Amino acid sequence: MGYRSLRECVEDLASHRQLVRIETPVDARLEAAAIHRRVHAAGGPAIYFANVVGCRFPMVSNLFGTMERMRLMFRDSLAAVERLVEIRAKPQAALRQPWKFWHAPFDALYLLPKWVGGGPVLEQQINVSDLPQLVSWPHDGGPFVTLPVVYTEDVREPGLRRSNLGMYRVQLAGNEYQRDREVGLHYQIHRSIGVHHAAAVRAGQPFRVNIFVGGPPAMSVAAVMPLPEGMSELGFAGALGRRRVRMIRRPHGLPIHAESDFCITGTVEPDRLLPEGPFGDHLGYYSLAHPFPVLKVESVYARRDAIWPFTVVGRPPQEDTMFGKLIHELTGPLIPAMLPGIHELHAVDAAGVHPLLLAIGSERYMPFLDSPRPQELLTQACAILGQGQLSLAKYLMIVARHDDPQLDAHNVAAFLKHVLERADWNRDLHFHTHTTIDTLDYSGAGLNAGSKVVIAAAGPKRFELATAIPSALQLPSGFANPRIVLPGVLAVEGPACPQPSFDYDVSLRARTEAREQVAGPMRWFCNELDAVHPINGFRLIVVVDDSQFVCESLNNFLWATFTRSNPADDIYGIEEFTSEKHWGCRGTLVIDARIKPHHAPVLEEVPEIARRIDALGAPGGPLHGII
Repeated sequence: MGYRSLRECVEDLASHRQLVRIETPVDARLEAAAIHRRVHAAGGPAIYFANVVGCRFPMVSNLFGTMERMRLMFRDSLAAVERLVEIRAKPQAALRQPWKFWHAPFDALYLLPKWVGGGPVLEQQINVSDLPQLVSWPHDGGPFVTLPVVYTEDVREPGLRRSNLGMYRVQLAGNEYQRDREVGLHYQIHRSIGVHHAAAVRAGQPFRVNIFVGGPPAMSVAAVMPLPEGMSELGFAGALGRRRVRMIRRPHGLPIHAESDFCITGTVEPDRLLPEGPFGDHLGYYSLAHPFPVLKVESVYARRDAIWPFTVVGRPPQEDTMFGKLIHELTGPLIPAMLPGIHELHAVDAAGVHPLLLAIGSERYMPFLDSPRPQELLTQACAILGQGQLSLAKYLMIVARHDDPQLDAHNVAAFLKHVLERADWNRDLHFHTHTTIDTLDYSGAGLNAGSKVVIAAAGPKRFELATAIPSALQLPSGFANPRIVLPGVLAVEGPACPQPSFDYDVSLRARTEAREQVAGPMRWFCNELDAVHPINGFRLIVVVDDSQFVCESLNNFLWATFTRSNPADDIYGIEEFTSEKHWGCRGTLVIDARIKPHHAPVLEEVPEIARRIDALGAPGGPLHGII
């Protein structure tokens, strides 16, 4: 449905019983976020907080919490957007089947933004401190905007055509920010806003930024959509929302989205960085305080009927998981066009998205030779790791489609089984060291710094996977409680490491000081075993802090293993070797997935707030029957 405003969306969801209204006073500090997490985990509706303590604006969350609700919100546009994406991916299809795409030219009209002289967003001016001061986790550095649509332009070619919409968190207060005059702008590596910022610095021009909050939900989806180069986020928002995006032209400053509920305008101060964070993030840990750009606030605007939308991130799955599913549905057909030879990609949400990427490719090199050795897959892996945010993957597992045409990269357990039955640890591990990883990932050697490993598997099944622990299994001293996670995968508890700190500098020093304390037991473990030991029936051993937790669910295994390890530091092997600078092992592969001193602290709930939410779910409470 083509909503003109966020309020129209809220009213539509309420009419379809996809929204619950809470009149009870709710505190934006910790309580609203905790309610959101509980309702989302239960698969519940969107939540309208009518009475926010100390704030005159209502809040709404969990708008995108289920695929059913997103399909409802975009029920009139999803088919049209899919047609436009298909034309982009396979332009020849429109020529072969013109009857299928006859409506595309009309759909394309929504791609064009529309200039207007004013709009509801300019109805009143307020202060940053008037906004809901949402704090999601107890150690967050202050209130944050969690569903912002950040608008920037390229100073080399200003205008809507080269503009960028992105979703980068914004810290409204706390730390060293001047109240109502400064906000923190956090963006990670490989984000388009960084290109615009760098261009402004090189040109010696002010870097202007507008932050839109609210408005039609299509704007939020457009801000997170990884569109190919040359596709406009504003155009995508228009197509998804079935309305041309209305932008207010301003003589001094960037355009403003006319239908937003709120807009913060400002300029990033040159050479001024302030600590931003900590912030409970999508990996399930805190991202710690680091210097990030500061936005000098010029104006804050709001509609008279404004609603503040928000989301909460934490250990997946959370609401942003649904964004990922929608992105996969809409952009899946573009993958073969962007990455020739690749049939499917899956950034595994349960592992934090960037830490684990699964790919199905083609193995067409030298078809006259029946060689099971990965060849073209390695070329395709390099292409994947050279593609925008896909380059942030730490573990990339890639397999050949012809080995099992029915294999689905979204069936993670089956995919891992396929890899473990074929990958040869002597040959099929390919490391990238001293490179970039996700800004929010603290498993590496420093901020944005870590390593990657490509695991390529091709050919027929070569290994049988153990499904039972050998009765006479003896583990090296200090290791205990072996438990089977999956066929061929064993979790073992190892010696505890020193625990993380909220002080990043202290954490890095602790990493250096504790390096031998962390690595020593792992080398001892591998050296005490050999390639004929019965433990080698397990192709992968994961050393963890709590093997019971890891084996309780596939999601627990994925989260603990891939968010708590850096390939170059934390992969070991039984009878490991280096030959011609290639690392491999003749026995089982071992990953050290213990929490280490340089990692970030794990997110944890506040018990007393959880008890207050229990009361909302009691008979007579607004959440009774939902949580």
